[in-house]
Amino acid sequence: MTTTASGPGPAPGPGSAPGPAPGPGSAPRPAGPAPAEDVPAGSSPWQLARRELRRRPAVRVSLGVVLLFVLMAVTAPWLGALGGWSPDEFDKSAVDPYLGGQPLGSLGGISPEHWLGVEPVSGRDLFARVVHGAQVSLLVAFAATAIVVVAGTAAGIAAGYFGGRTDAVLSRLMDLTMSFPSLIFMIAMLSVAKDVNRILLMTAVIGLFGWPGIARVVRGQTLSLKHREYVDAARVGGAGSWRILTRDILPGVSGPVIAYTTLLIPGMISTEAALSYLGVGVRPPTPSWGQMIAESVAFYETDPMYFVIPSTFLFLAVLAFTLLGDALRDILDPRGGRS
Repeated sequence: MTTTASGPGPAPGPGSAPGPAPGPGSAPRPAGPAPAEDVPAGSSPWQLARRELRRRPAVRVSLGVVLLFVLMAVTAPWLGALGGWSPDEFDKSAVDPYLGGQPLGSLGGISPEHWLGVEPVSGRDLFARVVHGAQVSLLVAFAATAIVVVAGTAAGIAAGYFGGRTDAVLSRLMDLTMSFPSLIFMIAMLSVAKDVNRILLMTAVIGLFGWPGIARVVRGQTLSLKHREYVDAARVGGAGSWRILTRDILPGVSGPVIAYTTLLIPGMISTEAALSYLGVGVRPPTPSWGQMIAESVAFYETDPMYFVIPSTFLFLAVLAFTLLGDALRDILDPRGGRS
């Protein structure tokens, strides 16, 4: 028997495989830009998200900013006490009564006693008001997002899975809600309601108009999942509708739902700030970023830092959540991100 010397063979042609041919028991490599080892079979949405977020430095920074804001909101009472001032405590010694209550010192009164300066006229500490404003803004945003996600996911799964009259009724309700002038209705309802919990009412009103968007996404995903082989097998095996919806359909739509949820939060933060800016959101003395920006308009020429500080916090929060949401959408719902 003759043996051939080993050595570099001819370069593979355009139609030749770049590696050894798969054996009889190996599955063909799926087409796509990601290598097979980067996306192992059976990875959950959270595993995919963690793997990809580690590879994107900008997204890691956004995630760090998000966690910082969440930590600031959770620990707002302790942070305010650490600064030495409550959000409603006046410090008349920090403002000049002969200059219309302008903060003493440069940059809006920034000093070792007031880390971010003080409000004009009242002398309230801006650091304490900003961290408590983060608590209000994120509480409204997270609570309203939870209402939207739960209601929208339930409606979308029901419409897509059951079809027929259920789909027709829920789809028309989605169209009606989306065509309603929601901002005008929010302003009118919040203006009429006087002696109510403003945070609770604002959360409910924002959530009332936000669910149709995610319901449509989930409905389309459910329509494509309910005819899959494993769903048909569960139905033939005697599984009830509730078991199929919770065990088979819901895990299949979890990726787009997670991606959509992170994109909802910055919109909710902006909506709360806009309503508070217009004077129909959170009422004084409860601090809010939108309320602080509205009050700072009268002082933007004489004390620009009063406008810059809450605006910067609002901008960073919205930007961080938006970048994180875009990354999760690209990872968990790539087809939806390209459409």
